[in-house]
This record gives sequence, C-alpha cells and structure tokens, in this order.
Amino acid sequence: MSRFAGRVAVVTGSARGIGAATAARFASEGAKVAVLDLDASAAEQTAAGLGAEQAVGIACDVADAASVEAAVERVVAELGGFDILVNNAGVTRDNLLFKMTEDDWDTVMSVHLRGAFLMSKAAQKHMVAAKYGKIVNLSSISALGNRGQANYSAAKAGLRGFTRTLALELGPFGVNVNAIAPGFIVTEMTDQTARRVGVDPEEYRKGAAALSAVKRIGYPEDIAATAAFLCSDEASYITGQTITVDGGTKL
Repeated sequence: MSRFAGRVAVVTGSARGIGAATAARFASEGAKVAVLDLDASAAEQTAAGLGAEQAVGIACDVADAASVEAAVERVVAELGGFDILVNNAGVTRDNLLFKMTEDDWDTVMSVHLRGAFLMSKAAQKHMVAAKYGKIVNLSSISALGNRGQANYSAAKAGLRGFTRTLALELGPFGVNVNAIAPGFIVTEMTDQTARRVGVDPEEYRKGAAALSAVKRIGYPEDIAATAAFLCSDEASYITGQTITVDGGTKL
C-alpha cells in the first residue's frame, strides 16, 4: 500500500510505544517520516529502523515553543513539507488529588495540551498554505474520568475540545482534524500504571482484556491503523471527531 506516497508525516513522542508504531505504519505506506521525541538518540534510532523512503529523528520538547519551531523548520527543510501531524507525545504523573503536586499537574498539561497547541500552530502554517493537511490528536477514554488521573483526564478531555475547534477553524483550508481515544494499550506507560496500583503488569493486562467486548488487550498497532485511516484521503469527510479504540470496553 502507498496511501501516503509523497506525504510527510510527523509523529511526536514516537521513539517508542504508540508513537513508534504509528511512525512505522506511515513509513510502510510510503510516507516520509519525522520521529520527534525528547530523547534524541532514541528518536534517531527509531527513525533509522523504519525502512522509510526518508526518515529523520529529531529531538523536540513539544512544550517548548523554540524547540517546536526548530523541529518543524528541520522537518520542512529535510523532508520537503509537512502534511500529517500526530500529536502523540504524553506523560503521566498519576496520583490522588490530595497527593498531586502542582508540578504533577503542570507537567501533564504542558506536554499534552501545550504540546498539541504548539505543534498544531506550527504545522498549520504549512498545511494552510498547501490547502491540505491531517492532524490527529491522541486523547484517551480516561478523558471521561479515571481515579488517580485528574491531571491526565483533564488534559485528554481538553484535547477533545481542541480537536473540535481546530476542525472548525482549519476545515475551510483543506485540513482535517480528528482525535483517537485509546482504551487499554500495552505500552511502558500502562505497565507503569499497573505497578503504581500494586498489580503485576501481566495480571493488569488480563483484567483489561476481561473488560473488553473482544476479550483481548489493545496494541500500539491498533492505534497506528486508526491514525493511518484518519490521515488518509479516504477519511476526507471525517473531521472534528474522537474515535474510541478500546475493544468495546464496558459496553
């Protein structure tokens, strides 16, 4: 398949996990890919292993405006454009509200919300000029509330509103904006969550599978496939939507 031949896809937080799987999916379908991550060496290593026509790993702190601008300039200079943005970068600082620090709150808000804002603002200049673009934001089913994640839930809910608003603003310029709300996905982050609540990661996965209608856990490739569809021209009439990918959890 080559749905993205000639397109430039940028995925934030993509040295590992969902981001890496998404970058790999775009590469497999012909895109030139930029792997953006706080960890420069990991970003370069992931980019080198994609097998893309062209791929570059770039150090980027999505919560820092100067870092974002520099990364976007490099993407355009080295890959020749900016057609697709997946705002995947994220962190967790889980705790019950009475234990949550201001830094816990600010860090999560900065990476998820400020990061998506800065990256989208920088990307839209190129997309609007080209009259073409696709933006996908990573929300979560935790946007509806999850114990111990007041900061994360609020940030992910914010991304839903951000997505709807950008869809309205950028739609007239040929830019589609959607969000994905993953359920349980096997990543280092979900393993950390399991340990935080005192559960073995493998047992945590079994519990998550039992709650889903399809009786299995999700994998980064499940989210990557959804992102690829939303960024394809086949989805050109879909915008402003949040697509839940959770295996029918608690249906």
